Amino acid sequence: MEESTKLVDESTEALWYVVHTYSGYENKVANDLQTMVENRHLQDLICDVKVPTETRIEEVFDKRGNKTGEKEVQSKLYPGYVFIKMVMNDNTWYIVRNTRGVTGFVGPGSKPIPLTDEEVTAMGVERMQLELDIKVGEHVRVVSDPFANFIGTVQAIDPETQRIRLIISLFGKETPIELDFVEVQKL
Repeated sequence: MEESTKLVDESTEALWYVVHTYSGYENKVANDLQTMVENRHLQDLICDVKVPTETRIEEVFDKRGNKTGEKEVQSKLYPGYVFIKMVMNDNTWYIVRNTRGVTGFVGPGSKPIPLTDEEVTAMGVERMQLELDIKVGEHVRVVSDPFANFIGTVQAIDPETQRIRLIISLFGKETPIELDFVEVQKL
């Protein structure tokens, strides 16, 4: 294919891309893509399809406005978007772009731009296994808001959830905070 007729910059690495969908079609698009991947044996090209959700607790009220309990509710973190880990080439671009409910890839014009590893982790799409060269008792700098540039002492490290508990000095008081590994850096 000539360079001028290429739809996308081809890659051999599977990266995360975001597609915009009609509102309410996120799960249908994800299911249709997964079915198409299985039917066409494209598992090595389109590796994963996700609609990130969160579980919230909502209070339940009766007709009189009295609280009767609580229930768990799943809600989409990014309504109108589906995240796809794929090897980008003209064929995979065409398959995804022509799936019913997809309005296009996120990126300038119609050119898909992959998410960075930091964006993937921050958006909760995929947890990257990070190695942390920090031990309990060491000092670290917080690199994310609202505690950016605070220095804290490591109190606990949880590699499973990739969270770290620190003690920082806030208004002259020692205050415990819990952050993701990506939100701190070793001094």
